[in-house]
Amino acid sequence: MGTGPHPVESAVSNHRRRRLDVRVVPHRRRSPFRLRDWRMRSKLAAVLLIPSVAFLVLAGVQTRGLVGQAGVLNGFAEQVTIGREITDMTHQLQQERDRTAGELAGMRVTGGESVRSDPVATLKPLQAATDAAMQRLRRAAEPLADSDAAWRVSYSEVLEAYEQVVYIRSAIAPGVLSSETILGNYHRLIDELLNLLAEPSPGPDAPALSDAVLRYVQLARVKELSSRIRAQLYVAGRAGRYGAEDQVFLTDLRAQQLTALGAFRVAATADQIRRYDQTSLDPAFVSATRLEEQSLPVGGADPAVLPATQWWAASEQRHELLRQVEAGVLEDAATQADEARGAQLRHTLLVLGGIAAVLLVALLISMLIGRSIARSMRLLRGQALRIAQLELPETLERLRTVSGGVPEIEVAPAVVRSLDEIGELAEAFVAVHRSAVSVAVEQATMRRNVNAMFVNLARRSQVLVERQLELLDELEREESDPDQLENLFKLDHLAARMRRNDESLLVLSGSETRRRWNWPVGLGSVLLAAGAEIEQYQRVRHESVADLYVVGHVVGELVHLLAELLENATAFSRPDTVVRVTVRAVAGGAVVEIADEGLGMSPSALAQTNRLLASPPPADVAASERMGLFVVGHLAARHDIDVRLCERVPEGLVARVMLPAVLLASAPERDVHASASRRMLTAAVAGAVGAAPVTRRAAASTGTAEPGRGDAGRVGLPVAGRRPDQPTGPRPVPTRAEDVLAPPNGAAASQPSTWWSRKGPPAITSGVGTPAPPATPVTGGVNARGLPVRVPMAQLAAVTRPAQPAAPPPRHDPDPEAVGGMLSRLYSGVRRAEAEDDTREITMPDDTRELPVPPAGVRSEGEQH
Repeated sequence: MGTGPHPVESAVSNHRRRRLDVRVVPHRRRSPFRLRDWRMRSKLAAVLLIPSVAFLVLAGVQTRGLVGQAGVLNGFAEQVTIGREITDMTHQLQQERDRTAGELAGMRVTGGESVRSDPVATLKPLQAATDAAMQRLRRAAEPLADSDAAWRVSYSEVLEAYEQVVYIRSAIAPGVLSSETILGNYHRLIDELLNLLAEPSPGPDAPALSDAVLRYVQLARVKELSSRIRAQLYVAGRAGRYGAEDQVFLTDLRAQQLTALGAFRVAATADQIRRYDQTSLDPAFVSATRLEEQSLPVGGADPAVLPATQWWAASEQRHELLRQVEAGVLEDAATQADEARGAQLRHTLLVLGGIAAVLLVALLISMLIGRSIARSMRLLRGQALRIAQLELPETLERLRTVSGGVPEIEVAPAVVRSLDEIGELAEAFVAVHRSAVSVAVEQATMRRNVNAMFVNLARRSQVLVERQLELLDELEREESDPDQLENLFKLDHLAARMRRNDESLLVLSGSETRRRWNWPVGLGSVLLAAGAEIEQYQRVRHESVADLYVVGHVVGELVHLLAELLENATAFSRPDTVVRVTVRAVAGGAVVEIADEGLGMSPSALAQTNRLLASPPPADVAASERMGLFVVGHLAARHDIDVRLCERVPEGLVARVMLPAVLLASAPERDVHASASRRMLTAAVAGAVGAAPVTRRAAASTGTAEPGRGDAGRVGLPVAGRRPDQPTGPRPVPTRAEDVLAPPNGAAASQPSTWWSRKGPPAITSGVGTPAPPATPVTGGVNARGLPVRVPMAQLAAVTRPAQPAAPPPRHDPDPEAVGGMLSRLYSGVRRAEAEDDTREITMPDDTRELPVPPAGVRSEGEQH
């Protein structure tokens, strides 16, 4: 958007005509096949956020169930697999128990001490085989340390029962324990092993696997009951007789064996039943069965006692055949468990793969859609941040600091070209940017017009103030009444303050002062001139001022800056206090400190004021309320001067002004009085100094002052920064600021000059003639061409002699017309020239800035260098 050649109103009206247009880019048609042209609602619906989350939840639950089932089957398979070691341990323990029972019965029958070592030798190989089987079981059970709690509890009970059997073995040979106690520990360990063998559980969802466990557990019980029958018959064979309850016990064991065998046949598969039947038809199995049948009671006769050795050999073969059938059934269960575990694992992996594939496809689609949205949002965000943080602030700063015509501002188009809501948002944001730039251009134009109005008003006011000062000078020259003259001086001082307010308006409007110096001026003189521009200049005390000089082009605005700070210091402190000014040279410049004993400021207000001084904002309504601080801040920023307010102990504030080294200059080497042909800021300072004369009392008829006053009672010059005493002698008259700002030169600098005084030089003491001029002319050195530099007024008797005698002579008031004739004509010509120059500058329509033109014969500061 070009704001320069096109009117702002036209741009605003065009924007207002388009602000209700939904189709920001109407020349393009939306295509349903272009992803970037989909509506935001369609894109969000395509993402399917809620169904995806629901799918993830359900898939997670399903996956968790499958993984849990796979873990259960894996643990089940491991527990079934360890059944090989459990059945082996049970078989070896049954061998040891049955043989131990027979040996204990044999020991009771013989009762001889000589044969007690034979059972130990017989049982030792069986015990070693049992211990070896237990070691294999321990190694196989180590991976199942993290198995389910029920299995771990059963396994711990097995270990405890085994430790008890190991402990009780040592009691077999001495025969200190009964057979029931010893065999009871063996029975307990075997029962715990059978319970551990039946512990694997696949859960309610796998009944086939539960039946497989039931088969080999029932067959293991059949084998255990057969082993106990064998032990009972072997005990009877070693003892040679049956006990009182042996037949009852055998009958019970045979009934339990038939029950367990029936349960096995019910749960076993046809192949397992066939294998068992084949095993039962084995000759060794049949021989043992027939031999066992002989022990059954027949027709009320006593059962036969089987030979111990024959029965042990036959029953051991049958027991080994049952062990083979048991191992086959257990192997079938382990194979079935492994197959179920593999199937479950494959099913779990398949489900997980399907879920992953679905998620991958959904993620891919979501990424494509999300990438489109993210790219558009990223571009829009980048453009918004670039506009908010770079382009718009730079544009506003450019328009805020513009001095001539308003430049042309171009607004970049939207970077998002899609036709969805994001694209429309980008176009709307660009439209907002255009509106903001248009408003900024309007404000810049209005601000420029207001600044021009301020400049014109300030210039006109300056012209009127200058004419007022000229009129006051004429009235002062014609007035001889001391009281009226004092009132005229006060009006002169007020007019000078009015001119400073006009200059403040020029500073706030961005203009520069026309009053410049082409020569360095002493910093002490600048401070005196600044003090002369305030109302309560008598309260200012210059305690220590370094011998420094300021470059000429900054003198006027530095005087203005210091005058504002002195004005604030005197205005916000008690009238009976003083304001102290110190100047010292530091590394990199000079520091001016203005300390008062006033009310001070709160820490928050002090920090806010320092921020305002460091970064002065543009002129607004607040500038009229605290115009002094605004002016100080703008003047300090213009010349890179650091101004800061600090607390003063015990009360008051200290204003520190840090002048950089570039604003300091060396002492001038040539006479500068001849160049001061225009009335600049120093004229206003002179008026300010003269606007507050020291009141005097009516002189005595002799016209002499009070005796005993010494130097303080002499008619001195009331310079700013020194509170004058109240003399009783004749009224002293103020000195113009030209004497304050003019650098001292030659002998004339030793005494305060009265060249610009309103009363003229003091009268010569009566009775003493005018001394002759000095024989050797007073010069101020030589200039660049080798010629002597003339010192103004050095040859005058009123200047070369002391300004005041030890005893004040009687003063004769001269005729004001005679004294001020020459100077009034000089001031009238200078002010008339300035008024005409101001009028010509105000009437220039194209540029409100003014360039000071030095008078003829005066070189500018740039020409001096």
